[in-house]
Amino acid sequence: MNVCIHTHTHFFLVKSTEKKMAASSASKWVYLVCISLVLCIELTQCIVTYDKKSLIFNGQRRILFSGSIHYPRSTPQMWEDLIQKAKDGGLDVIDTYVFWNVHEPSPGIYNFEGRYDLVHFVKLVHKAGMYMHLRIGPFVCAEWNFGGFPVWLKYVPGISFRTDNEPFKMAMQKFTTKIVEMIKDEMLFESQGGPIILSQIENEYGADTKAYGAAGHAYMTWAAKMAVGLDTGVPWVMCKQDDAPDPILNTCNGFYCDYFSPNNKETKPTMWTEAWTGWFSDFGGPLPHRPVQDLAFAVARFIQKGGSFTNYYMYHGGTNFGRTAGGPFITTSYDYDAPIDEYGLVRQPKYDHLKELHKAIKLCEGAIVSADPAFFSLGSYEQAHVFSSTTGGCAAFLANYHINSSATVRFRNNHYDLPPWSISILPDCKNVAFNTAQVGSKTSVVSWLPTNVNKLDWQTFSEDVSSVDSDSKMTVFGLLDQLSVTRDASDYLWYSTSLVIDPSELHADSVPTITVQSEGHALHVFMNNELVGSAFGNQESRKIRFTGKANLRAGMNKIQLLSVAVGLQNNGPRFELSKTGVLGPVVLHGVGDDSRDITHQKWSYQIGLKGESKNLASPTGMSSVEWTELSLSGQIHRPLTWYKAYFNAPEGEEPLAIDMNSMGKGQVWINGESIGRYWTINAKGSCSDCNYAGTFRPVKCQTQCGEPTQRWYHIPRSWLKPTQNLMVVFEEIGGDASAISIMRRSLR
Repeated sequence: MNVCIHTHTHFFLVKSTEKKMAASSASKWVYLVCISLVLCIELTQCIVTYDKKSLIFNGQRRILFSGSIHYPRSTPQMWEDLIQKAKDGGLDVIDTYVFWNVHEPSPGIYNFEGRYDLVHFVKLVHKAGMYMHLRIGPFVCAEWNFGGFPVWLKYVPGISFRTDNEPFKMAMQKFTTKIVEMIKDEMLFESQGGPIILSQIENEYGADTKAYGAAGHAYMTWAAKMAVGLDTGVPWVMCKQDDAPDPILNTCNGFYCDYFSPNNKETKPTMWTEAWTGWFSDFGGPLPHRPVQDLAFAVARFIQKGGSFTNYYMYHGGTNFGRTAGGPFITTSYDYDAPIDEYGLVRQPKYDHLKELHKAIKLCEGAIVSADPAFFSLGSYEQAHVFSSTTGGCAAFLANYHINSSATVRFRNNHYDLPPWSISILPDCKNVAFNTAQVGSKTSVVSWLPTNVNKLDWQTFSEDVSSVDSDSKMTVFGLLDQLSVTRDASDYLWYSTSLVIDPSELHADSVPTITVQSEGHALHVFMNNELVGSAFGNQESRKIRFTGKANLRAGMNKIQLLSVAVGLQNNGPRFELSKTGVLGPVVLHGVGDDSRDITHQKWSYQIGLKGESKNLASPTGMSSVEWTELSLSGQIHRPLTWYKAYFNAPEGEEPLAIDMNSMGKGQVWINGESIGRYWTINAKGSCSDCNYAGTFRPVKCQTQCGEPTQRWYHIPRSWLKPTQNLMVVFEEIGGDASAISIMRRSLR
């Protein structure tokens, strides 16, 4: 039997029992019997069950609203405020993935500290009086590096990800069991009195199952059985998995889920695990925005069809600190156009409009969970869904699906005006409590205001390209996949080789060129220690082809290729087999009478940068190299340059960000904490006026075209000291560090 004690209820009943026992001078054993009876009452009331209508708590069906907040994408100091804002916004549940690669960075070595303190996060949800959906996966996708898998997993002998493969299943089961047992030890499942009412195993596997054939189906079935066998006492779900076996609940993800039905309509509720509030952004792309009128419309459509659980992905997106962004090319900001923005501020009108939606639907809860909807046509584009319970409750949803025209409909002898692409909610089948297209809140106006940190005294240190060969620890014939060499210890990998050019091979009337083929994601080409050019991939074309002047000379020549990763592949069938880095061919043109292919000659490999090996991003590594004062004439726009400066914390409490508009591409740290990757490449796309009406897709409503996809980079205030804060910047391609400033984000 699952034991579950809700602390506040238990306390009240025990105190009442204590008073009665004292008054009657009852014996101690009678007192204990009474306590046991209290526990028995609790046992019968708190097991999470479900039927075709909804999840059931204490025998009561519930309509639940949930929001995704990922604990590693914010700081522990932000968590309580984020959770409270979610509750104030009308949510019942907090949803999070569990991120394997941050918790087990090396086999058997675990990390649950700081931003990775999962238990603390769950306890804060409990403290707020909210439920939680714990999505263990452990594959998460989530625009997260390597889909949440630790890179070491790729190199387990004989492994193949997410299929009927014993090494993978063994590792997956070990980690999943680790998380479940840790949560059990803290009594955090609802069956133990904690907040966790649901757990998820796997993630959006349905689309990939076909690629694995029978082995994929066998793996999915195994994963379901393994999860249920862990005996959490709460239901397990699989999202986007139409063939999820009983008792697993299959759920929907998407911009719209009104079309969705569970695979057993008689026993399982209709659940939406990811209602996408916006979309993620990638470097070089515009910023997607989802109008709240359409989001509210989508949720109302789902509820009117009998949906009972809706989770907003994301409710707070946060920040991809460090090198956690996957994709590749996903920005450091994971704002997602969510109701709570990246900095923890509410985004209006999205936050308030959804809050009003939740209130209206909660008024309908009794009728919705007691009856199936009856459908009525009210016109060519107009419909009604009506819930009439046997106890007399009634709720109606009146919809207009036309994207341009308003409509007036007649329903139960009353007339109702419906804006285009909208749904009116009538909790009593008579009075309108909410319309999805009628927004009452004003739009937030964001201002970036200056602080006192706008002129920093910079010192610099430049990477020594000439020493890369001598520092190399690996030399082989041919070109290697970047990840197989770095194991993701760094974004950077040097490929170096040398060749002798006879004077007769150089021609006065032509300039030699070099062509380099790379699998991405960025490439910097050096000839004889000088940068001759760079090339970059993007979401549309991740392969890179660089062609530029070779700057060859008679005698010995050095060729050094710096390959740069911008996050690892995070999804797709067999994504662990995807490659990155310089795989060739590498060809010299205009040398002698023909081209010279140097792909298969001897190459040396150096993982990372000298500044990384010296730990320059950390306050403890500052003295390991000679720094020079920034000379505006000599240091601006130099590639492969480290910058450091100290600053005092800006006054006030408003969120802070670094304005990196003057820089090119690289990484930035504050007091040794990695803010993440920056890249001020301008966004290409179609940014036109946005109409909320009509089916939404990420390309529909975009901004930032012609400007950097991301200019500002979040600095959590908890990372700052009152004085002497260290900022370190590594710039790959060249920028003007003198123009870097710290700004404060203000909303009105």
